[in-house]
Formats: sequence, C-alpha cells, structure tokens
Amino acid sequence: MTAQNDASEVRDAKSHLRDEARLGRVKAQADAGTGSAIHFADHFFAGFKPDPDQIIAGYVPIGTEADPGALLAHAHDTGHRCALPRIVARGAVLAFHRWAPGDTLVAGDHGTREPVLTHDHLRPDIVIVPLLAFDAQGNRLGYGGGYYDRTIAALRSDGRPIKVIGLAFSAQSFDLLPAGPHDERLDAIVTETGVLHFSDRPE
Repeated sequence: MTAQNDASEVRDAKSHLRDEARLGRVKAQADAGTGSAIHFADHFFAGFKPDPDQIIAGYVPIGTEADPGALLAHAHDTGHRCALPRIVARGAVLAFHRWAPGDTLVAGDHGTREPVLTHDHLRPDIVIVPLLAFDAQGNRLGYGGGYYDRTIAALRSDGRPIKVIGLAFSAQSFDLLPAGPHDERLDAIVTETGVLHFSDRPE
C-alpha cells in the first residue's frame, strides 16, 4: 500500500466520522448545560497554572463548540495577554492578534469571528483549540481545513515552548481516531469534568 493510499484512507475515515462527531457534540453540549464554560475555566487554571507572562490564545466558538469565553476572561483579569486567531489565507497558518473582553470582533471565513487586524500580533505560549473529537492518544479530529495543524506545526518548529490544549466536552472522546503524518497531536485536553494530559506525545 502506498503512502498516497494511506493518506486517502485517513481522509475518508475522517470524513465519515465528522458527521457522527458533530451530532455527538450537539448532544454533549445539551447534556453539559449552561455552566460548562465556567467548568472549563476552573479545570484549565487548576491543571496548568500558567505563568503571568505567558500569552494564551483561544477562539470564538461556532455553534456547539466548547466555549472558552470564561477561561479567556479570567486569563485577562489575572494579567495574561490573550489572543484570538485570524485566517490569513486558504492554506496559510493562522495569525494571532491581541484580544481583551469587550473588543470588537469582525466576521472571518468559515463563520469565524476575529479580532481586528490593527491589534498587536502575538506569538502564544498556550493555544486552546476547538475540535469535533479527541482520543486518549491526543489525536484531534478537526474540520478538514488543516489550519490548526499547519499553525501548530509552525509554532512547534520555531524553537520556543508551546503547549496545545484541546477544549471539548467529555462525550466527544473516541476510542481511536484516524491520524496522518501531518496531524498535530494535543498536549492535553480540558473538558467540563477535568484535564487529560498526553504525556507520551512525541516531542
């Protein structure tokens, strides 16, 4: 079997899983209730205790994505610089720009909401990422655009420490997700029930 065939099989397997994962996330969000954003924040700061000078990047949730709003608001209130991603171009890495609660957001591609371009460009120390599903090996099922995989790979290659943390409902866990050579694994996952670290992620 060729590498091209392997890659095609991984893409097909992911495509089949996405509809299932989307439906599962809808139910997971409903089951978790309205207090989940606070639980995400509590578990994140209990599990990681970031240094005051570390920059934390999150995202604006779309649909039933896990909401990092309370987490980012608490990070800002405790003195951290926070950032949100902007889609620069199709096939490019994401750019992170400074954000604070109350800042104006503008419409981006794929239904995203982004900080304005004039806000400072920041290189995050911690990146909180959305997902459709995750597994116990730290694999993440995204939406197929590759934006976060490209971005995480670039951040991990620049020689500076970076921690990549998924945010999800616990019911978004799968036994084993299909993964290819360009899929970047998570360092940890934060759910409404706690934190799971993936200590065996290869550096």
